Amino acid sequence: MPKTPLHPSPPPLEANDVAIVGGGTVVWFVAFLALLPFQGTLSEHGHGTWPWICLSGGLLGLIGLWYCRARRDAIARSRAAGAAGRTVDDNGQDPATRSD
Repeated sequence: MPKTPLHPSPPPLEANDVAIVGGGTVVWFVAFLALLPFQGTLSEHGHGTWPWICLSGGLLGLIGLWYCRARRDAIARSRAAGAAGRTVDDNGQDPATRSD
């Protein structure tokens, strides 16, 4: 079978991670609140841990939300520092790309 030529990888897609994790966290807390009134029935049928699993998912989602916000802010700081760190020489050319 002949090999096909390799294509360069596309650039990574930017996603709003904070919104995605925040939405998932809200869903976990809503599921907890929806299952809480049925705790007795769930326990009778051997599923008494379901509400607490949902609560754990919501709490872990809060940790994930904190992490995603910290990551987003760090990326923004890195991009700002990279843009501010670029200098231009007397000829209007970036020294990193100049060939002497």
